[in-house]
Amino acid sequence: MNKKAIKYTCLPAILLLAMSSCLVNKKYQQPGLNTGNLYRDVNTTDSATLALMPWQTLFTDTTLKALIREGLNNNLDLKNAIQRIAEAQAALLQSKGALLPNVSGNASVTRSKQSTAGLNFPSGIGFNTLTTTYQAGLSTSWEADIWGKLTSAKRAALAGYLQTDAAKRAVQTQLIADIANNYFLLLALDRQLEITKETLANRIKDVETMKKLKEGAVVTGAAVVQSEANRYAAEVSIPDLKRSIRETENALDILLARSPGPISRSALANQNITASLQTGLPSQLLANRPDVQQGEYAFRAAFENTNVARGYFYPQFTITASAGFSSLQLKDFFDHSVFYNIVGGLTQPIFNQGINKARLRTAQAQQQEALNSFQKTLLVAGQEVSDALYAHQTAVEKQDARAKQIAALQKSVTYTQQLLRYSSATNYTDVLTSEQNLLAAQLSGVNDKLQELQSVVNLYRALGGGWR
Repeated sequence: MNKKAIKYTCLPAILLLAMSSCLVNKKYQQPGLNTGNLYRDVNTTDSATLALMPWQTLFTDTTLKALIREGLNNNLDLKNAIQRIAEAQAALLQSKGALLPNVSGNASVTRSKQSTAGLNFPSGIGFNTLTTTYQAGLSTSWEADIWGKLTSAKRAALAGYLQTDAAKRAVQTQLIADIANNYFLLLALDRQLEITKETLANRIKDVETMKKLKEGAVVTGAAVVQSEANRYAAEVSIPDLKRSIRETENALDILLARSPGPISRSALANQNITASLQTGLPSQLLANRPDVQQGEYAFRAAFENTNVARGYFYPQFTITASAGFSSLQLKDFFDHSVFYNIVGGLTQPIFNQGINKARLRTAQAQQQEALNSFQKTLLVAGQEVSDALYAHQTAVEKQDARAKQIAALQKSVTYTQQLLRYSSATNYTDVLTSEQNLLAAQLSGVNDKLQELQSVVNLYRALGGGWR
């Protein structure tokens, strides 16, 4: 290639590069969303947050921690999230490759036959109409990223990659919360089943007591029948509790990528989460909650795609070149058979049926949608933090009153049973009411403890804990 050819080919590139200071792309800035009032009834200036605590420290039950480790290793949704990261990484590499020249090699043998009549040569002139051409070479093409279109595409791909990484971390935090919540639910159902079985045993004794009291003419046959009905009311709830236990075990098995089977576990009485429920500042959700980060990366990708769409309105400068060997004789292939060409060209859209305008409007609309989704994700995060805090507060408030209620009902059952035996001031209906109220209060007490434990888990997830 001579110097003159290089000069005329590169001159347009130099001029366009000089214009590159007028880039049409906008620089990304994080949208200014209001985070000041995300937490209801919570005013704090302390940046300490529960989200920074490792899940191994938050949970003290060794059985639960073993289940969480198993879930993190085997959960299929988490594995799919990891595969989506690999897909996004490949897309990012592809977008980076668009900035580099494309080089390809080619080799060909062409056998051609021309028609003598079609050549229109005078008669008597001999001409070889059968030729064989051998050719081998390299070709390359490169688009100069004058307006930053390809760079924006690469940044959009990078945002997509980071989005999938944040999505994986969101799956992980949700997985830890789901395993812990189902585990605590399983313990609560175990305890409710235990209470119900104890109640059933007591009511079976009550039936025998009522029969003896009837024989002594202390109560009527109605009391015996009522005691039997009361016994069966407790007995009939046991199959439902067992079914709930089986379904919860199966749900945990799915999270652990196991076939349906029993789950090893401890007892509800052994569960105690003593971590300080610090929320930190609402603005920290932007750094701690993976789904909030995912929403911002989605907006960033849409922002860069708008830059790409804007770049289609401006000229496209490309350089193509090829070089190699071409010969009619294979023996002379490397002898005076070198060829090359280089072409620099500008392409400016003039009339394309409004495609570029439609592409830009679509990208701008998608960017606004991504911003709205990002804002909604942040608002939902604030709601979940507030809900979990209030659920914990009400669960703690209920437990003291619930303990007093259960103690009073236990005395009520004892008093009414004694009155029934030694006094006519009461009847079995009073005993029946006291026993039913006691069972309901005991089961509700278990639910209160479950609410306390699950509210801590939900607060931990809502603040963005569990992925570090």
